Amino acid sequence: MPEPSVRHDAIIDAIMANAGRSTLPFQQAHADRWHGTAFWFNDLLDSASGSEVISQYLVTAAEVTRYDLGELTLRPELCEPEMSAEKLLMTDFAEGWTVLGDLGVAVMPTAGLHAHGRRKGWSWATDEITDGLAARHEDIVRIGAESRPAYILGHDVGEQDGERLQAVVVGRVARGADGHVHWDSTVPEGCAGAPVFVGEELGDDRFRLVCVGLVLPGAERNRIATFDRIRTAVRESGTGQGTEPVRSMPAEPERDPRAGEQPETAPRTETGEHLETARHPEAGKRPGRWWRRKPRAR
Repeated sequence: MPEPSVRHDAIIDAIMANAGRSTLPFQQAHADRWHGTAFWFNDLLDSASGSEVISQYLVTAAEVTRYDLGELTLRPELCEPEMSAEKLLMTDFAEGWTVLGDLGVAVMPTAGLHAHGRRKGWSWATDEITDGLAARHEDIVRIGAESRPAYILGHDVGEQDGERLQAVVVGRVARGADGHVHWDSTVPEGCAGAPVFVGEELGDDRFRLVCVGLVLPGAERNRIATFDRIRTAVRESGTGQGTEPVRSMPAEPERDPRAGEQPETAPRTETGEHLETARHPEAGKRPGRWWRRKPRAR
């Protein structure tokens, strides 16, 4: 397919406007290993009546969830009011994730996370990968053997202090000989499980932002688990059937993936490590192109 002509900065702006608050860094607690990125996903179940009925999940790579005690970094801009604690410890961590067959993907219903926030007196203020943003079969089919620009929105691991700031990694994706979509280069440590985006060119300097799926762990040419298969697997798994779907009335208009200013962001808490603990509700080197969100001034 022809090389898209959309500029990188315009697509990065669209990613941050639509999904900048959708990601959470996590790792095995009390251990410098199994760093990953999860993101919020709204699975649209029904919109025929003028309202949107969704099931909401955290989504990530299954391989980085297989331990008992997990540690989520509470990004300040995702909590209202802003939290003084910067970590959330979750016991029975592996049990809380449902592994979706052989996709390499795991999902967690978010009802317990919302309940924990209410108990602590705050609420989540997130973006989500929505039904309109998540790729469908026809979007995935358009990714061929010729590589095209793509973007990972994840949280790497700081070389000096392990800081988990958000970054956009610019690279390329293409379909490999195995029939799967692959990232073309090295994925930074901590970005396994992160969402991957492309800009579908529409002509006249316009494009449509698409979340292809998530990047799986690997040494190089990491496979991308694509959203056409993720969406189907989530519904077939029955995950979250015991939780009540969220109803939004009326349905919100779809956000324009070409517009919007970069969301305001906040620095991490600079004081010592403060931890919240909750029982689980469901019982490398950087690439050459790199963009980092800027903390807001205090």
